[in-house]
Amino acid sequence: MRQRTGDHSALLRARELLRARGLDAALAARPANIRYISGFAGTESYLYLSTERAVILTDSRYTLQAEKEGKDCQVRTIGKGTGYGELLAQLLSEDGVRTLGFEEDALLYGTAAELQEKSGLPAGQWKPLAGALSTLRAVKSAEEIRKIEEAERIGDAAFSYILEELKPGVTELQIAAKLEYFMKSHGAEGTSFDTIAASGLHSAMPHAVPTDKPLEKGDFVTMDFGCRYQGYCSDMTRTVVIGKADARQKEVYQVVLEAQEAALASLRPGMTGAEGDRLARAVIEEAGYGEYFGHSLGHSVGLEIHEKPALSSREETVLAPGMIETVEPGIYIPDFGGVRIEDLVVLTEDGVRNLTRSPKNLIEL
Repeated sequence: MRQRTGDHSALLRARELLRARGLDAALAARPANIRYISGFAGTESYLYLSTERAVILTDSRYTLQAEKEGKDCQVRTIGKGTGYGELLAQLLSEDGVRTLGFEEDALLYGTAAELQEKSGLPAGQWKPLAGALSTLRAVKSAEEIRKIEEAERIGDAAFSYILEELKPGVTELQIAAKLEYFMKSHGAEGTSFDTIAASGLHSAMPHAVPTDKPLEKGDFVTMDFGCRYQGYCSDMTRTVVIGKADARQKEVYQVVLEAQEAALASLRPGMTGAEGDRLARAVIEEAGYGEYFGHSLGHSVGLEIHEKPALSSREETVLAPGMIETVEPGIYIPDFGGVRIEDLVVLTEDGVRNLTRSPKNLIEL
């Protein structure tokens, strides 16, 4: 049985957002927001939300699921001659809607234009929500944190398992497949994202795609993976060495580890995402590797693998208790290799609680 995600408080907060923005109604198109507000986990659907009612707009593949999962929601299904635009037009007319918020970042331009045309509501009365519905998901409830923590627990178990499988001759593709099979066999619904397994020179690419390259002695092996548990994502990264690490590998690994530990020790509510990013970046720069750390320190995680706020030099959002963040510094040196160490943490009143339990000492296999 699918777990319901939507709850009455999410619906109420979404309606409060409409009122604050002076909107009569909104059309949600991002699947994570639809699920969060309504509980419906299907895809290729919409959620119409007014101050009086919530309606899931879907097709016949998802009608029964929407009726079962949708909390405090009506369900309307498209059919022959009646598409989403026509259903939306009916709702707008029934509710006397004059201003409609919409998720412009979740709709293709052509789709938005077609919906607007068929709805009968002039384009000037469609108001971009600019990510407002997604902000409702920034601070996680205790139940959401529990699900994320369980997903991370499965990931930790997968890491323990894969350490026994890493040896010369095993390919990156086999590593990724083994991780994914283990997680799905131990309670995961699926993966959070495409698993990364990068060895040797490939580890210098932060988001390398696994290949048929076999592991060799002396390789760094970076594994970035996660799973979904009752809709919620986990995320972790560990880097190990096949055989004995040389002096340079040990140095690079130690810098990344110290950068992550510095961030974990000082990250706390009240900081901006940019200030959080700086905690680890300063350590890497001081060690002389600043040019090799190109990505942000982290991102939020929830129903989506990449949520806001981020730990980024461009993020001015103030962090708050209950937010989930990855802390994942890295150093990536072309023609040498790379190291990333990533934990998943929840912001507490005075710091963070680490949800990742896997060891971070340099593991030589």
